[in-house]
Amino acid sequence: MSEIVGIIDRDDAPSWPVPLILLSRADWPAWRATQPAAVQAWCAHMGFTAEPGTVCPLPGSEGAITGFVCGADLNDLWSIAALPAKLPSHASYDLAIDPQTPKQALHAALGWGLACYDYDAYRSRGGREWPLLVWPQGCDRVAAERILQAQILVRDLVNAPANACGPEELAGVVQQLANQSQARLRVIVGESLLHENYPLIYTVGCASTRPPRLIDLRWGDEDAPRVTLVGKGVCFDSGGLDIKPSSAMKLMKKDMGGAAHAIALAGMIMAAKLPVRLRLLVGAVDNAISGAAMRPLDVVKSRKGLTVEIGNTDAEGRLVLADCLAEADRDRPALLLDFATLTGAARSALGPELPALFTPDEALAAEWADASVSTQDPVARLPLWAPYRRMLDSKVADLNSCSDSPFAGAITAALFLKEFVTETPAWAHLDLYAWTPSSRPGRPEGGEAMGLRAAFALIQQRFGGSEQG
Repeated sequence: MSEIVGIIDRDDAPSWPVPLILLSRADWPAWRATQPAAVQAWCAHMGFTAEPGTVCPLPGSEGAITGFVCGADLNDLWSIAALPAKLPSHASYDLAIDPQTPKQALHAALGWGLACYDYDAYRSRGGREWPLLVWPQGCDRVAAERILQAQILVRDLVNAPANACGPEELAGVVQQLANQSQARLRVIVGESLLHENYPLIYTVGCASTRPPRLIDLRWGDEDAPRVTLVGKGVCFDSGGLDIKPSSAMKLMKKDMGGAAHAIALAGMIMAAKLPVRLRLLVGAVDNAISGAAMRPLDVVKSRKGLTVEIGNTDAEGRLVLADCLAEADRDRPALLLDFATLTGAARSALGPELPALFTPDEALAAEWADASVSTQDPVARLPLWAPYRRMLDSKVADLNSCSDSPFAGAITAALFLKEFVTETPAWAHLDLYAWTPSSRPGRPEGGEAMGLRAAFALIQQRFGGSEQG
């Protein structure tokens, strides 16, 4: 997996760091007034007004650049992210005006580090060279590295081609995390899923030559509050017999994005040694086509005992989640979170940048909203509108996996999942896109973590203290 790039220790700087003076538009007039007339004239000539993401070199008396003045507001996590692409890459840089708070220092490190991410695993020439930032003074480096490593892990997993990231490889990533943190890992493979009563996971994945898996990691003190994370790990989704058109199938390597989030969040929890009893459950499958593939209107008995009619073979992620959630619910954890690239309906409602949050727990919803604001990691809550449960009624089974109605697809999917969580009040489901469709500073086109920082802050606040950002 990729390493954190673009940020270095001061002692490792290849040359004397060039000062970066970061100014918001509000601070720009006061700073300009303190400068010599020549500097004021130069900035005016360059047209610099501290617009976010703009840079202006400051020339010295002998023609060398003595620093850069940059438009940036460190109250905004993404403000500094535009700078690495605009500064000369052969130099290292130092924030000449220290951030006023630890949170601003953390924003500077996160914005810079995420801007320097580049998925280059399959490019023979490697990635681009990025300018180097000296770690900002006042930054909680441990927290910054933990967040960056988790977000990079999500991006790498989602960006990886499906032929290199199947169910076995996804289990291998979790094995690496388990080894690092002395966690216990169990993986149930192939037909063993039937023997151990995970029939929905098996049904979704049995058509593939890559056997399905249930990945089950446990870590932490047995007596600590239980926190369980569930991830949808559909490593490639053809749609099954209800096959997707090529335009919709093209990005389906990202359909394990929910699992990537759950895995990365588990890594953050273990790295921070939060005082919880962590469990991670990932159903890792391919939704493929063969003679063994599930068929529309098949009926399968779930782990919970509910019978499910397969309304559409392309609504497979909720089936994988259902068995995982049923198992998680047996433990009655203090907190149960699931992550999934589940519905196009959520994207139609909220677009690609806003994950849809569903929870019946008002206190949990409020805490997640607060964490989203504090970490600048937004989600938008949608209702678990109980009257729409009728859309999942089946004539032959306990429920249908999806509705025939064109309406409220994200809500009915969440209501389907709710059928498998009956013992755990503090449950939340995040329906996310896990992808940036067009590049923005700090967020290149490709795999993206969404709601990850907020989820960790929420867990840390509930069980292990406060988090900076």
